[in-house]
Amino acid sequence: MKRIRQTAKAENPVLQTLQRTKKQKTGFYNTSHPFTLMDWGSLPHHVVLHIFQCLPLVDRARASSVCRRWNEVFHIPDLWRKFEFELNQPATSYLKSTHPDLIQQIIKRHADHLQYVSFKVDSSTESAEAACDILSQLVNCSIKTLGLISTAKPSFMNVSKAHFVSALTVVFVNSKSLSSIKIEDTPVDDPSLKVLVANNSDTLKLLKMSSCPHVSPAGILCVADQCHGLRELALNYYLLSDELLLALSSEKHVNLEHLRIDVVSENPGQIEFHAIKKQSWDALIKHSPKVNIVMYFFLYEEEFDAFFREETPVTHLYFGRAVSKSMLGRIGLNCPRLIELVVCANGLQPLDDELIRIAERCKNLTAMGLGECEVTCRGFIEFVKMCGGRLTQLSIMEEVLIPDNDYNLDQIHSEVSKHLGRMWFPDMMPTW
Repeated sequence: MKRIRQTAKAENPVLQTLQRTKKQKTGFYNTSHPFTLMDWGSLPHHVVLHIFQCLPLVDRARASSVCRRWNEVFHIPDLWRKFEFELNQPATSYLKSTHPDLIQQIIKRHADHLQYVSFKVDSSTESAEAACDILSQLVNCSIKTLGLISTAKPSFMNVSKAHFVSALTVVFVNSKSLSSIKIEDTPVDDPSLKVLVANNSDTLKLLKMSSCPHVSPAGILCVADQCHGLRELALNYYLLSDELLLALSSEKHVNLEHLRIDVVSENPGQIEFHAIKKQSWDALIKHSPKVNIVMYFFLYEEEFDAFFREETPVTHLYFGRAVSKSMLGRIGLNCPRLIELVVCANGLQPLDDELIRIAERCKNLTAMGLGECEVTCRGFIEFVKMCGGRLTQLSIMEEVLIPDNDYNLDQIHSEVSKHLGRMWFPDMMPTW
C-alpha cells in the first residue's frame, strides 16, 4: 500500500506543482495556471512601467528596491517624462518637499528625458530661488510643458528679476519645442518673451501669464504676432489691446479656443481701465467663432464704467467683489454670448429686472451663481421659467431669495424644480 501511495503521488501533476511552489518564497499566483506561483521579477516590462507610473514618487522609489529588474525600470526615460518638483520650507508650509538628493539625481540622470515639468512652491523666497536654480540646470532638456505654481503669494515675485529671467531663459533657449507655459505671478518680462518666441514660435499653443507686472502690451503683442499656433491665452486686462485682438484674428493665426482676462485693482480708483473697440471684438469672433472669453472681475463698483458699454462677446463672467445693478443691466443688453454668470455680491436692491433681461437676451446662458444679492421669489421663478431646462447649473444661496406675496421659501424649490425639469434646492449658508 505504501508503494502504491508513493506511485500515485509521483504521478499526480497537481501534487508535484504544489511541492514546487513550497520552495518559492515570494511571488503571485498565475490566474491561467492557478497552482503556479510566479516571481514578481518576471512581470512583463510594460506592466511594471504602468505600475510605476501610477505610484507616488516615494512609493516608486521604494518599489525600485524590490529587485534588479524593477530598479532598471525605475530609471527608464518613459518614467521621467513628467515630473513635479515640490519645493516647500518646513517653517512656512506643511506640504511635502522633493528630497534634494532626488532632485540632483533627476538633474544628473534624467534632465534630458523631462518633457512635462511643473514646480509647486510655497510662499517662501527660498523655495522660489530653489526652483530657479533647478531651471538653470536644465540645459539638455526638451521640455514641452512648463508650469510654475505658487501655492501662496508672493513666492516667485520675491526672487530677483535677473535670477528668475536668467533661469527661465535657459529653458526657453534649450527646449525648442515648448507648447504649454504657465508662468503666472512671476517677474517674467518682455525680453524673455522675445527669447521664448525666437525659439518656440512654431510649437507654442498655451500661454498663461496673469499677474506678470513686468510684461507690457508690446511684449504680449510680440507673442501673438509670431506664435500663430497659440490656442489658449490668459493675461491681465491691462495687456489687452485692440492690436492684440487683431493679431489673434489674422489669417495666419489658428482659431483661438480660450481667452482668459483678469480685471484686477488693489485700491478704489487706482487704475483707469481702457475700453476695447467693438470692431476688435467682432474681428476676433469672426475669425474664432467658438472661442470662450472668460473674464474675472475684482473691482470696486466705481471702476466698472469702461466695461460693457458696447456689445462684448464674453462667455463666462465672474465677479469677485460687489457689482452694481447698472452693470448687471448692461450685461443683459450687451453680452449675448454669455454662458455662465457668477455674482458674489451686489447690495440690497432686488435684481429681478436685471435677471429677467439676462434671461431674455442671453440665450446661451446655462449656469448661474448668486451670493450676497437679493432677488424676490417671484422674480427668480420668472427668470428660471424663461431659461428653462438649459440652466444646467444653478447655485443660489437661500439668503438671496426674498419672500413676496406670491411665493415663500417653502414653495420656491418645487416651482423652480418644475421649470428646470429636475429636483432643485437653494444652497444653505454654513452656520459654524
